[in-house]
Amino acid sequence: MNKKIIQQIWLPTLLVLSCLCTPFTSVYAQNIRVTIQLKDVRMKLVMTEIEKQTRYLFAIDDDVDVTRSVSVNVVNQPLQEALIQMVKGSDVSYQISGSNIVLKKKPIQKPVTVSGTVLDQNKQPVVGASVIVKGTAVGTSTGADGSFSLQVPPPTATAQLEINFLGYEPVVVSVGSRTVFNITLKESAAEIEQVVVTALGIKRQEKALSYNVQQVKSSAITDVKDANFINALSGKVAGITINTSSSGVGGASKVVLRGNKSISQSSNALYVIDGIPMYNFGGGGGTEFDSKGATEAIADINPEDIESISVLTGAAAAASAAIYGSRAGNGVILITTKKGQAGALKVTLSSNTEFLNPFVQPEFQNRYGTGLNGLQSGSAIYSWGEKLAPAARLGYTPDDFFETGHVYTNAVTVSGGTDKNQTYFSAASVNSDGIIPNNEYDRYNFTFRNTSYFLKDKLRLDASASYIYQQDQNMTNQGVYSNPLVPAYLFPRGTNFDSYRIFERYNPASKLMEQFWSDDLEGGDLRMQNPYWIAHRNLRNTDKKRYMLSFSASYDILPWLNVAGRVRIDNANSLYTQKLYASSNTTITDGGKNGHYTEQREYDTQTYADIMVNINKTFGDDWSLQANVGASINNVKIDQLSYRGPIQENGLPNVFNVFDLDDSKKRAEKYGWQEQTQSIFASVEVGWKQMLYLTLTGRNDWASQLANSPQSSFFYPSVGLSWVPTSLWDMGNALTYLKIRGSIASVGMPFPRHLTVPTYEYDATNKVWTAKTHYPIGDLYPERTRTYELGLDARLWKHFSLSASWYWADTYNQTFDPQISVSSGYSTIYLQTGHVRNTGVEASLGYQNQWRDFGWSTNFTFSWNKNEIVELVHNYVHPETGELITKERLEIKGLGKAKYILKPGGTLGDLYTNSDLVYNDDGYIEVDKNGNVAVKDDYMDDIYLGSVFPKYNLAWRNDFNYKGINLGVLFTARIGGICYSATQANMDLYGVSEASAAARDAGGVMINGRDMIDAQKWYQVIGSQSGLPQYYTYSATNVRLQELSLGYTLPSKWFRDKMRMTVSFVGRNLWMIYCKAPFDPEAVASTGMNYQGIDYFMMPSMRNLGFNVKFQF
Repeated sequence: MNKKIIQQIWLPTLLVLSCLCTPFTSVYAQNIRVTIQLKDVRMKLVMTEIEKQTRYLFAIDDDVDVTRSVSVNVVNQPLQEALIQMVKGSDVSYQISGSNIVLKKKPIQKPVTVSGTVLDQNKQPVVGASVIVKGTAVGTSTGADGSFSLQVPPPTATAQLEINFLGYEPVVVSVGSRTVFNITLKESAAEIEQVVVTALGIKRQEKALSYNVQQVKSSAITDVKDANFINALSGKVAGITINTSSSGVGGASKVVLRGNKSISQSSNALYVIDGIPMYNFGGGGGTEFDSKGATEAIADINPEDIESISVLTGAAAAASAAIYGSRAGNGVILITTKKGQAGALKVTLSSNTEFLNPFVQPEFQNRYGTGLNGLQSGSAIYSWGEKLAPAARLGYTPDDFFETGHVYTNAVTVSGGTDKNQTYFSAASVNSDGIIPNNEYDRYNFTFRNTSYFLKDKLRLDASASYIYQQDQNMTNQGVYSNPLVPAYLFPRGTNFDSYRIFERYNPASKLMEQFWSDDLEGGDLRMQNPYWIAHRNLRNTDKKRYMLSFSASYDILPWLNVAGRVRIDNANSLYTQKLYASSNTTITDGGKNGHYTEQREYDTQTYADIMVNINKTFGDDWSLQANVGASINNVKIDQLSYRGPIQENGLPNVFNVFDLDDSKKRAEKYGWQEQTQSIFASVEVGWKQMLYLTLTGRNDWASQLANSPQSSFFYPSVGLSWVPTSLWDMGNALTYLKIRGSIASVGMPFPRHLTVPTYEYDATNKVWTAKTHYPIGDLYPERTRTYELGLDARLWKHFSLSASWYWADTYNQTFDPQISVSSGYSTIYLQTGHVRNTGVEASLGYQNQWRDFGWSTNFTFSWNKNEIVELVHNYVHPETGELITKERLEIKGLGKAKYILKPGGTLGDLYTNSDLVYNDDGYIEVDKNGNVAVKDDYMDDIYLGSVFPKYNLAWRNDFNYKGINLGVLFTARIGGICYSATQANMDLYGVSEASAAARDAGGVMINGRDMIDAQKWYQVIGSQSGLPQYYTYSATNVRLQELSLGYTLPSKWFRDKMRMTVSFVGRNLWMIYCKAPFDPEAVASTGMNYQGIDYFMMPSMRNLGFNVKFQF
């Protein structure tokens, strides 16, 4: 019997027998002490020494190597300490059994694979949560369905998994013998308040912020999509007013935060992408005659690339004003885009299809036919003819011209990488055909981004590139020329519209296909054409190519000291063409009979760079310091070159190029400008006991607009204080979080460009340069906005959240043309005296709870803003004559007989008129013996119509979820303000409105409470020349169901946990619950300053219905 067999027999036997003596031997082993001081000797030698000093003998397993080198250094210490040192770092374990010390080899442990899912309290997957084996570097992140899988290194019995995600309480679970884990994360009140993305993409504790920041998740703009994602913010943020463009899909939007501030400059918000301000090229749009629609740079962004949005309302957002400069005084919409995530490759596919129809339209009639005075004769365009018998009614309405529009949105995103290198890629397309025939919009987005870490993660490099290709055709907003809505709305009701659907006929004489349209249907100044001819033969096309390149580098000098720098180049070039085919109305073709051509090329460039030093350090347990000091340069340039004119008489009809234009009528125009701002800025935040935070900021700008002025730069500071008593004192469950905040900020804005140097405009008609000089007014200083803000944020009973802010903003030292006389040789004189005040309140109240499988969250927002002109010109010394000037009235743009007139005590949106009906001495409308009324257009007193600004804005959002079913509903309301419809006036004038038909049904229009006047005589007076505004002014109050989404996420087990699929029904503008206006009061034709609330054959806003499918792998 060999030694190994003997050991196999007696070692187990010895162990069993020695168990009986274990209580006694363990006590002995604890009491016995040894002294051994051996270094780098064989284990066998240590064992021999232990046997000498104790009564223990070693029993050794055959595979234990006792010749290995060990070191033991114990002096009069327990035996077990010597044994521990002897086997330390080896694969040998010991066990004291009776009088024996048994040495055995440790069993080999292998890593164990564990898996599971991480869900939130709503049973929704938490994507991107980190799952780490505690105390190790082993970890992973959850996938699109919340699942994870990783190998736990030995010893697994004592290992723990730690699960973390921003906004949730961390969870630690022991592995033990388990291999499957289903984790539910609970929202953390502290964590929700933890981090907010603010200026320059810097993350700060929300409780430290002394100003109002509202965050919007990416799902808020992707669940119910819009080609211009900015429109999807409407109703989701307090204090923001978004007016959707009437240009249709992809059109520009007017975005104002906390009211209009400037008399002459834009009040639109500033957009910041990944901490870099973006100049929003584009916007504007036709308003009266030119009906050209407009898009804008922000509308090019792919919403699937957006991670989150932070809205910083007003100049009180001190950090934004200090970091981003003057344009931040109007408020900031800060967009953080997605980047690659470490871990397995993640792919998301989404496809969205929507159907479009007009949302709000005027009311039309089709029971009275073509003609005048109740007869079929007299006119071929007016619909004041006889009442048609039911069988003779053609039933035409503009819906016969409108088509069902479509929007197809498809996107794919890919993300993945390692801890050291992450990559993100996306591609998306938006393809639309609008409600107007031959109206198209196409956009293609491609984005690539890579983030890499070097030098032990101290150096971070981030590079991204985006390419956008956008095309649109016949984008129309409002105006009369080349607007198919004009003939579609006013088409005579006794004429067969179907006969004009084939809009062109071959003319043997000219050998051309020419417009099929009667001269009698031109409609005078409206220059109406066949609407289908306009759609197909008055073509407007835009072709835009844009690329954005960004690079940033960040290096951690010390754990609390960082230096970072960034640069972005944003270039776009676009080609706009307008092709008016032969036989188009000669008014719009400059008399050309062979056609008219316009070609306009525009090059937009923005280059931005900054460098910044960042400090984030704590001092003991009480004090913290966060500071940012930096410098930036921002250069914006626009170059535009255009040719336009009629094709010459001996030219080729309908062959469009710049070489074949009539030499006597063609126009070459060149336009451009460049602005550059160089800045230094600093922001310092000092915190005490995580309860009290003081923030100071400052910025100095050297703006090119200030060249040749007495002030070459301007400085503006801010100070803010935030107090969080709940960080120090427990206020019970009723008040789990409370923050009280306040701030004061001053923001400067340079005056409009070219005021300090003479400029010249090219008169393309007379082909001469015309001087456009401004009287040298001497001291020119930047416009200033000073803002005061107080607010509080609270969470109550764990489920309620409350946020409220009060603000007061004074914008003064405004530079504008007051329209006062100036000596010959100068075209205008600018003064700096205007003062506008905005005061308001923003509030939001939310509730969120989960009852097992059912969850509900609701949020109500309220915004009130009072806009007031404090001063226009008061006791201002005329720089030329020295006389004191006081101006209490300033007339600016308007439409027809409606005018924007500014007066102290009024608003920047006040509409007036100086026209009215003629009244007799008794105050009644004067009616002559023939039953006619008359209009007087030169009333000295301004007749106030109202302000186009709302008094309040309300929104109520509800989200429900139950076992994978999600329902989202958003109601919005605008209370107060007025709007004016010149469209309704023209419809009344031409007799196609329901109001004109109803008046005929009633036998006329009752005036003065007693006189019945003929409907035609009445409406052809009050409806002429875009109408008497007081008869076409409506309340702009409206309430609507703005968004609805109903989705179902299929169980991932159906796809073997490899994929997640969500199917949704989506809708926007589904139901106008209350609206008295004949158009959507929230739509605007132009993003400029002076056309809000005015409708002049404006394209109707859209009702969207569709469905969405999303796959996540």
